[in-house]
Amino acid sequence: MVAQKITDEPKNNIAYVNDKLNILKTAAIYGANSSGKSNVLNAFASMVWHIIYSVKLNDGDELRYEPFKLSSAGKEATYYEAKFILNGQTYRYGFEHDDKTIISEWLYSSSIGSKKEQILFLRNEDGIGVNEKSFPEGVDKEESTVENRLFLSLCAQLNGKCSKQIIDKFKTFNVISGINSNRYAGYSKAMLHKQLDGYGDAIDFFKTLQLGFESIQTKEREVEIPEDFPERIKEELTNKLKGKKDIELRSIHNVYDEDGRIVGTTLFDFNRAESEGTKKIIQLSGPIFDTLNRGLVLCVDEIDVKMHPLISQFIINLFNDPEKNTKNAQLIFTTHDTHLLSSKMLRRDQIWFTEKDATEQTDLYNMMDIELPDGSKPRPDANYKRNYIAGRYGAIPYIINE
Repeated sequence: MVAQKITDEPKNNIAYVNDKLNILKTAAIYGANSSGKSNVLNAFASMVWHIIYSVKLNDGDELRYEPFKLSSAGKEATYYEAKFILNGQTYRYGFEHDDKTIISEWLYSSSIGSKKEQILFLRNEDGIGVNEKSFPEGVDKEESTVENRLFLSLCAQLNGKCSKQIIDKFKTFNVISGINSNRYAGYSKAMLHKQLDGYGDAIDFFKTLQLGFESIQTKEREVEIPEDFPERIKEELTNKLKGKKDIELRSIHNVYDEDGRIVGTTLFDFNRAESEGTKKIIQLSGPIFDTLNRGLVLCVDEIDVKMHPLISQFIINLFNDPEKNTKNAQLIFTTHDTHLLSSKMLRRDQIWFTEKDATEQTDLYNMMDIELPDGSKPRPDANYKRNYIAGRYGAIPYIINE
Protein backbone atom coordinates (compact mmCIF):
# COMPACT_ATOMS: atom_id res chain seq x y z
CA MET A 1 0.00 0.00 0.00
CA VAL A 2 2.99 2.31 -0.40
CA ALA A 3 2.44 4.73 -3.29
CA GLN A 4 5.19 4.70 -5.88
CA LYS A 5 6.70 7.92 -7.19
CA ILE A 6 4.57 8.21 -10.32
CA THR A 7 2.35 11.05 -11.51
CA ASP A 8 -0.69 8.91 -12.37
CA GLU A 9 -4.23 10.13 -11.91
CA PRO A 10 -6.40 10.09 -9.88
CA LYS A 11 -4.43 12.11 -7.34
CA ASN A 12 -7.14 11.57 -4.68
CA ASN A 13 -6.19 7.89 -4.40
CA ILE A 14 -3.14 8.80 -2.30
CA ALA A 15 -2.97 9.81 1.36
CA TYR A 16 -0.03 12.05 2.25
CA VAL A 17 1.94 10.91 5.32
CA ASN A 18 5.09 13.01 5.06
CA ASP A 19 7.66 14.13 2.48
CA LYS A 20 9.08 10.60 2.33
CA LEU A 21 5.91 8.52 2.29
CA ASN A 22 2.48 8.44 0.63
CA ILE A 23 0.08 5.54 1.02
CA LEU A 24 -2.61 4.14 -1.27
CA LYS A 25 -6.22 4.08 -0.15
CA THR A 26 -7.28 1.15 -2.33
CA ALA A 27 -5.67 -1.81 -4.08
CA ALA A 28 -7.17 -4.37 -6.49
CA ILE A 29 -5.95 -7.95 -6.99
CA TYR A 30 -6.73 -9.62 -10.34
CA GLY A 31 -6.05 -13.16 -11.45
CA ALA A 32 -7.51 -16.30 -12.94
CA ASN A 33 -9.65 -18.68 -10.89
CA SER A 34 -7.46 -20.75 -8.53
CA SER A 35 -4.52 -18.39 -9.04
CA GLY A 36 -4.21 -17.59 -5.33
CA LYS A 37 -6.07 -14.26 -4.96
CA SER A 38 -8.09 -15.45 -1.97
CA ASN A 39 -5.00 -16.95 -0.33
CA VAL A 40 -3.34 -13.52 -0.29
CA LEU A 41 -6.20 -12.23 1.86
CA ASN A 42 -6.36 -15.48 3.85
CA ALA A 43 -2.70 -14.92 4.77
CA PHE A 44 -3.56 -11.49 6.19
CA ALA A 45 -6.39 -13.03 8.22
CA SER A 46 -4.14 -15.84 9.47
CA MET A 47 -1.44 -13.41 10.61
CA VAL A 48 -4.01 -11.39 12.55
CA TRP A 49 -5.46 -14.56 14.10
CA HIS A 50 -2.08 -15.63 15.46
CA ILE A 51 -1.35 -12.17 16.86
CA ILE A 52 -4.68 -11.98 18.68
CA TYR A 53 -5.29 -15.58 19.72
CA SER A 54 -1.95 -17.39 20.10
CA VAL A 55 -1.65 -16.10 23.67
CA LYS A 56 -4.85 -18.01 24.55
CA LEU A 57 -3.44 -21.36 23.45
CA ASN A 58 -2.44 -23.97 25.98
CA ASP A 59 1.11 -25.27 25.91
CA GLY A 60 1.24 -27.87 23.13
CA ASP A 61 -1.87 -26.67 21.26
CA GLU A 62 -1.50 -26.53 17.50
CA LEU A 63 -1.20 -23.29 15.55
CA ARG A 64 -3.00 -22.56 12.29
CA TYR A 65 -0.54 -24.07 9.86
CA GLU A 66 -1.15 -24.91 6.20
CA PRO A 67 2.17 -25.52 4.41
CA PHE A 68 2.40 -25.63 0.63
CA LYS A 69 1.64 -29.26 -0.24
CA LEU A 70 3.16 -29.39 -3.72
CA SER A 71 6.80 -28.96 -2.73
CA SER A 72 9.18 -31.86 -2.20
CA ALA A 73 10.99 -29.73 0.42
CA GLY A 74 8.41 -30.87 2.96
CA LYS A 75 6.68 -28.79 5.59
CA GLU A 76 8.41 -25.43 5.50
CA ALA A 77 7.74 -22.70 8.06
CA THR A 78 5.09 -20.07 7.34
CA TYR A 79 6.52 -16.55 7.31
CA TYR A 80 4.58 -13.32 7.99
CA GLU A 81 5.78 -9.72 8.14
CA ALA A 82 3.98 -6.36 8.13
CA LYS A 83 5.10 -2.73 8.22
CA PHE A 84 2.67 -0.20 9.65
CA ILE A 85 2.48 3.30 11.10
CA LEU A 86 1.61 3.79 14.77
CA ASN A 87 2.05 6.88 16.97
CA GLY A 88 4.22 8.65 14.40
CA GLN A 89 6.59 5.68 14.03
CA THR A 90 6.98 2.89 11.50
CA TYR A 91 7.06 -0.61 12.96
CA ARG A 92 8.13 -3.82 11.24
CA TYR A 93 6.81 -6.93 12.92
CA GLY A 94 6.89 -10.55 11.83
CA PHE A 95 7.20 -14.18 12.83
CA GLU A 96 7.69 -17.71 11.49
CA HIS A 97 5.92 -20.83 12.72
CA ASP A 98 5.09 -24.43 12.00
CA ASP A 99 2.25 -26.49 13.48
CA LYS A 100 3.34 -26.17 17.14
CA THR A 101 6.23 -23.73 17.40
CA ILE A 102 6.96 -20.05 16.90
CA ILE A 103 10.34 -20.49 15.23
CA SER A 104 11.32 -16.83 15.07
CA GLU A 105 9.80 -13.41 15.86
CA TRP A 106 11.01 -9.83 15.52
CA LEU A 107 9.98 -6.22 16.08
CA TYR A 108 11.78 -3.14 14.74
CA SER A 109 10.91 0.57 14.73
CA SER A 110 12.05 3.58 12.72
CA SER A 111 11.02 7.12 11.92
CA ILE A 112 8.52 7.31 9.06
CA GLY A 113 10.24 7.02 5.70
CA SER A 114 13.65 6.19 7.20
CA LYS A 115 15.59 3.03 6.38
CA LYS A 116 17.47 3.13 9.68
CA GLU A 117 15.78 0.84 12.20
CA GLN A 118 16.28 -0.02 15.83
CA ILE A 119 15.57 -3.47 17.14
CA LEU A 120 13.02 -3.83 19.95
CA PHE A 121 13.25 -7.59 20.33
CA LEU A 122 14.43 -10.63 18.40
CA ARG A 123 13.47 -14.26 18.91
CA ASN A 124 15.16 -17.28 17.34
CA GLU A 125 16.17 -20.83 18.23
CA ASP A 126 18.61 -19.47 20.85
CA GLY A 127 15.90 -17.59 22.77
CA ILE A 128 14.53 -14.03 22.99
CA GLY A 129 16.72 -10.93 23.10
CA VAL A 130 15.13 -7.68 24.28
CA ASN A 131 16.39 -4.11 23.85
CA GLU A 132 15.98 -2.94 27.45
CA LYS A 133 16.02 0.72 26.44
CA SER A 134 13.55 0.69 23.53
CA PHE A 135 11.31 -2.18 24.72
CA PRO A 136 11.45 -2.27 28.54
CA GLU A 137 8.05 -3.98 28.80
CA GLY A 138 9.65 -7.17 27.43
CA VAL A 139 12.38 -7.40 30.07
CA ASP A 140 12.16 -10.49 32.33
CA LYS A 141 9.27 -11.93 30.30
CA GLU A 142 11.44 -14.00 27.98
CA GLU A 143 11.27 -17.14 30.10
CA SER A 144 7.48 -16.89 30.47
CA THR A 145 6.93 -17.39 26.74
CA VAL A 146 6.03 -20.93 25.71
CA GLU A 147 6.99 -22.12 22.24
CA ASN A 148 3.52 -21.83 20.61
CA ARG A 149 2.78 -18.27 21.81
CA LEU A 150 3.96 -14.99 20.36
CA PHE A 151 6.17 -12.91 22.63
CA LEU A 152 4.45 -9.71 21.48
CA SER A 153 1.05 -11.09 22.49
CA LEU A 154 2.35 -12.17 25.89
CA CYS A 155 3.78 -8.69 26.57
CA ALA A 156 0.43 -7.15 25.62
CA GLN A 157 -1.44 -9.53 27.91
CA LEU A 158 0.86 -8.42 30.76
CA ASN A 159 -0.07 -4.75 30.12
CA GLY A 160 2.89 -3.78 27.96
CA LYS A 161 1.99 -0.37 26.54
CA CYS A 162 3.70 -0.57 23.14
CA SER A 163 2.82 -4.21 22.51
CA LYS A 164 -0.83 -3.62 23.46
CA GLN A 165 -1.04 -0.72 21.01
CA ILE A 166 0.42 -2.92 18.27
CA ILE A 167 -2.08 -5.69 19.02
CA ASP A 168 -4.91 -3.13 18.89
CA LYS A 169 -3.53 -1.94 15.54
CA PHE A 170 -3.83 -5.44 14.10
CA LYS A 171 -7.40 -5.65 15.38
CA THR A 172 -8.25 -2.83 12.95
CA PHE A 173 -7.33 -5.11 10.02
CA ASN A 174 -10.41 -7.05 8.88
CA VAL A 175 -10.79 -9.67 6.15
CA ILE A 176 -14.29 -10.52 4.90
CA SER A 177 -15.83 -12.54 2.08
CA GLY A 178 -17.84 -10.93 -0.69
CA ILE A 179 -19.26 -14.35 -1.53
CA ASN A 180 -20.53 -15.31 1.95
CA SER A 181 -21.56 -11.79 2.92
CA ASN A 182 -24.46 -13.11 5.02
CA ARG A 183 -21.85 -13.69 7.78
CA TYR A 184 -21.81 -9.92 8.40
CA ALA A 185 -25.57 -9.44 8.27
CA GLY A 186 -25.86 -9.42 12.07
CA TYR A 187 -23.36 -6.57 12.45
CA SER A 188 -24.98 -4.53 9.68
CA LYS A 189 -28.49 -5.11 11.04
CA ALA A 190 -27.35 -3.99 14.51
CA MET A 191 -25.90 -0.80 12.98
CA LEU A 192 -29.21 -0.05 11.25
CA HIS A 193 -31.38 -0.97 14.24
CA LYS A 194 -29.38 0.88 16.91
CA GLN A 195 -28.35 3.68 14.53
CA LEU A 196 -24.70 3.21 15.39
CA ASP A 197 -21.83 5.16 13.80
CA GLY A 198 -22.16 4.85 10.05
CA TYR A 199 -25.98 4.58 10.08
CA GLY A 200 -26.59 7.92 8.38
CA ASP A 201 -23.88 7.29 5.79
CA ALA A 202 -25.32 3.84 5.05
CA ILE A 203 -28.84 5.21 4.54
CA ASP A 204 -27.49 7.89 2.16
CA PHE A 205 -25.54 5.13 0.40
CA PHE A 206 -28.71 3.07 -0.17
CA LYS A 207 -30.62 6.09 -1.48
CA THR A 208 -27.80 7.02 -3.87
CA LEU A 209 -27.76 3.50 -5.31
CA GLN A 210 -31.57 3.58 -5.82
CA LEU A 211 -32.05 -0.02 -4.75
CA GLY A 212 -35.82 0.12 -5.25
CA PHE A 213 -37.01 0.73 -1.68
CA GLU A 214 -37.60 4.04 0.07
CA SER A 215 -36.18 3.12 3.46
CA ILE A 216 -35.55 0.22 5.83
CA GLN A 217 -37.53 -0.65 8.94
CA THR A 218 -35.97 -2.72 11.73
CA LYS A 219 -37.68 -4.67 14.47
CA GLU A 220 -36.40 -6.85 17.32
CA ARG A 221 -38.02 -10.24 17.70
CA GLU A 222 -37.49 -13.58 19.39
CA VAL A 223 -35.31 -15.96 17.40
CA GLU A 224 -37.65 -18.26 15.50
CA ILE A 225 -36.90 -21.97 15.11
CA PRO A 226 -38.32 -23.61 11.96
CA GLU A 227 -41.28 -25.88 12.64
CA ASP A 228 -39.89 -28.70 10.48
CA PHE A 229 -36.82 -29.19 12.71
CA PRO A 230 -36.74 -32.49 14.66
CA GLU A 231 -38.21 -32.16 18.14
CA ARG A 232 -34.93 -32.96 19.90
CA ILE A 233 -33.07 -30.24 17.99
CA LYS A 234 -35.94 -27.77 18.45
CA GLU A 235 -35.87 -28.34 22.21
CA GLU A 236 -32.09 -27.96 22.35
CA LEU A 237 -32.16 -24.73 20.30
CA THR A 238 -35.08 -23.35 22.32
CA ASN A 239 -33.06 -23.69 25.55
CA LYS A 240 -29.90 -22.29 23.94
CA LEU A 241 -31.61 -19.29 22.32
CA LYS A 242 -33.99 -18.46 25.16
CA GLY A 243 -34.11 -14.69 25.67
CA LYS A 244 -31.98 -13.93 22.60
CA LYS A 245 -33.26 -11.47 20.03
CA ASP A 246 -32.92 -11.24 16.28
CA ILE A 247 -33.29 -8.11 14.17
CA GLU A 248 -35.78 -8.31 11.34
CA LEU A 249 -35.35 -6.07 8.31
CA ARG A 250 -38.24 -4.85 6.21
CA SER A 251 -37.94 -2.67 3.14
CA ILE A 252 -40.51 0.06 2.58
CA HIS A 253 -41.71 0.34 -1.04
CA ASN A 254 -44.06 2.83 -2.65
CA VAL A 255 -47.45 1.77 -3.98
CA TYR A 256 -48.58 3.45 -7.24
CA ASP A 257 -51.95 4.05 -8.92
CA GLU A 258 -52.65 3.50 -12.62
CA ASP A 259 -51.22 6.94 -13.46
CA GLY A 260 -47.93 6.24 -11.67
CA ARG A 261 -48.70 8.44 -8.66
CA ILE A 262 -47.57 7.34 -5.19
CA VAL A 263 -50.65 6.45 -3.18
CA GLY A 264 -49.10 4.69 -0.20
CA THR A 265 -46.39 2.31 0.97
CA THR A 266 -46.06 -1.38 1.71
CA LEU A 267 -43.58 -3.51 3.64
CA PHE A 268 -41.51 -6.33 2.12
CA ASP A 269 -39.83 -9.09 4.11
CA PHE A 270 -36.26 -8.16 3.23
CA ASN A 271 -34.82 -11.68 3.13
CA ARG A 272 -37.58 -13.06 0.94
CA ALA A 273 -38.39 -10.18 -1.40
CA GLU A 274 -35.11 -8.39 -2.17
CA SER A 275 -32.51 -9.51 -4.69
CA GLU A 276 -29.30 -11.27 -3.71
CA GLY A 277 -27.31 -8.24 -4.86
CA THR A 278 -29.36 -5.87 -2.69
CA LYS A 279 -28.97 -8.18 0.30
CA LYS A 280 -25.20 -8.24 -0.21
CA ILE A 281 -25.04 -4.43 -0.29
CA ILE A 282 -26.94 -4.22 3.01
CA GLN A 283 -24.82 -6.98 4.59
CA LEU A 284 -21.54 -5.28 3.63
CA SER A 285 -22.71 -1.81 4.66
CA GLY A 286 -21.74 -2.37 8.32
CA PRO A 287 -18.10 -3.35 7.68
CA ILE A 288 -17.71 -0.69 4.95
CA PHE A 289 -18.90 2.28 6.99
CA ASP A 290 -17.31 1.07 10.21
CA THR A 291 -14.01 0.98 8.30
CA LEU A 292 -14.50 4.45 6.82
CA ASN A 293 -15.59 6.05 10.09
CA ARG A 294 -12.75 4.57 12.14
CA GLY A 295 -9.92 4.69 9.59
CA LEU A 296 -9.42 0.90 9.50
CA VAL A 297 -8.17 -1.53 6.85
CA LEU A 298 -10.75 -3.74 5.12
CA CYS A 299 -10.01 -6.67 2.80
CA VAL A 300 -12.91 -8.00 0.71
CA ASP A 301 -12.56 -11.21 -1.27
CA GLU A 302 -14.60 -11.13 -4.52
CA ILE A 303 -16.04 -7.68 -3.94
CA ASP A 304 -17.94 -7.69 -7.26
CA VAL A 305 -19.91 -10.94 -6.81
CA LYS A 306 -23.70 -10.41 -7.17
CA MET A 307 -23.26 -6.65 -7.70
CA HIS A 308 -23.47 -4.46 -10.79
CA PRO A 309 -20.03 -3.10 -11.81
CA LEU A 310 -21.17 0.49 -11.18
CA ILE A 311 -21.97 -0.37 -7.56
CA SER A 312 -18.52 -1.92 -7.05
CA GLN A 313 -17.02 1.25 -8.51
CA PHE A 314 -19.12 3.40 -6.19
CA ILE A 315 -17.87 1.50 -3.12
CA ILE A 316 -14.24 1.83 -4.23
CA ASN A 317 -14.75 5.54 -4.87
CA LEU A 318 -15.99 5.96 -1.29
CA PHE A 319 -12.49 5.00 -0.13
CA ASN A 320 -10.65 7.06 -2.76
CA ASP A 321 -12.75 10.21 -2.14
CA PRO A 322 -11.01 12.42 0.49
CA GLU A 323 -14.37 13.99 1.43
CA LYS A 324 -15.92 10.58 2.19
CA ASN A 325 -12.78 8.93 3.55
CA THR A 326 -11.54 11.58 5.96
CA LYS A 327 -9.54 9.13 8.13
CA ASN A 328 -7.60 7.45 5.30
CA ALA A 329 -9.21 4.03 5.66
CA GLN A 330 -7.83 1.45 3.24
CA LEU A 331 -9.58 -1.12 1.05
CA ILE A 332 -7.85 -4.17 -0.47
CA PHE A 333 -10.03 -6.37 -2.65
CA THR A 334 -9.94 -9.24 -5.13
CA THR A 335 -12.01 -8.98 -8.27
CA HIS A 336 -12.64 -10.15 -11.83
CA ASP A 337 -14.32 -6.84 -12.76
CA THR A 338 -12.29 -5.49 -15.70
CA HIS A 339 -14.53 -2.39 -15.88
CA LEU A 340 -12.41 -1.00 -13.05
CA LEU A 341 -9.41 -1.19 -15.36
CA SER A 342 -11.12 0.63 -18.22
CA SER A 343 -12.59 3.34 -15.97
CA LYS A 344 -9.16 4.68 -14.97
CA MET A 345 -10.27 4.64 -11.35
CA LEU A 346 -6.98 3.09 -10.25
CA ARG A 347 -3.35 4.10 -10.63
CA ARG A 348 -0.88 1.56 -11.96
CA ASP A 349 0.56 0.95 -8.48
CA GLN A 350 -2.92 0.08 -7.17
CA ILE A 351 -3.30 -2.87 -9.53
CA TRP A 352 -1.93 -6.28 -8.52
CA PHE A 353 -2.02 -9.68 -10.20
CA THR A 354 -1.72 -13.30 -9.06
CA GLU A 355 -0.45 -16.02 -11.38
CA LYS A 356 0.70 -19.57 -10.75
CA ASP A 357 4.12 -20.61 -12.00
CA ALA A 358 5.11 -23.98 -13.46
CA THR A 359 5.22 -25.52 -9.96
CA GLU A 360 1.75 -24.14 -9.03
CA GLN A 361 3.13 -21.55 -6.62
CA THR A 362 1.41 -18.16 -6.65
CA ASP A 363 3.34 -15.12 -7.80
CA LEU A 364 1.89 -11.81 -6.60
CA TYR A 365 3.11 -8.81 -8.59
CA ASN A 366 2.22 -5.18 -9.20
CA MET A 367 1.52 -3.63 -12.60
CA MET A 368 4.62 -1.48 -12.06
CA ASP A 369 6.71 -4.70 -11.83
CA ILE A 370 5.75 -5.75 -15.36
CA GLU A 371 8.24 -5.46 -18.19
CA LEU A 372 6.61 -5.57 -21.62
CA PRO A 373 8.25 -7.35 -24.61
CA ASP A 374 9.85 -4.09 -25.76
CA GLY A 375 11.43 -3.58 -22.33
CA SER A 376 9.05 -0.79 -21.28
CA LYS A 377 6.64 -0.52 -18.35
CA PRO A 378 2.84 -0.27 -18.85
CA ARG A 379 2.05 3.34 -19.72
CA PRO A 380 -0.40 5.41 -17.62
CA ASP A 381 -2.42 6.20 -20.77
CA ALA A 382 -2.62 2.54 -21.88
CA ASN A 383 -5.91 0.65 -22.15
CA TYR A 384 -5.46 -1.54 -19.05
CA LYS A 385 -8.60 -3.60 -19.66
CA ARG A 386 -7.78 -4.44 -23.28
CA ASN A 387 -4.17 -5.26 -22.47
CA TYR A 388 -5.13 -7.43 -19.50
CA ILE A 389 -7.69 -9.44 -21.48
CA ALA A 390 -5.12 -9.82 -24.27
CA GLY A 391 -2.71 -11.37 -21.77
CA ARG A 392 -0.07 -8.61 -21.80
CA TYR A 393 -0.06 -8.49 -17.98
CA GLY A 394 -0.47 -12.24 -17.40
CA ALA A 395 -2.78 -13.47 -14.63
CA ILE A 396 -5.52 -14.70 -16.98
CA PRO A 397 -6.90 -18.22 -17.52
CA TYR A 398 -5.44 -20.19 -20.42
CA ILE A 399 -8.23 -22.23 -21.98
CA ILE A 400 -7.32 -25.18 -24.18
CA ASN A 401 -9.29 -25.31 -27.43
CA GLU A 402 -9.57 -28.86 -28.72
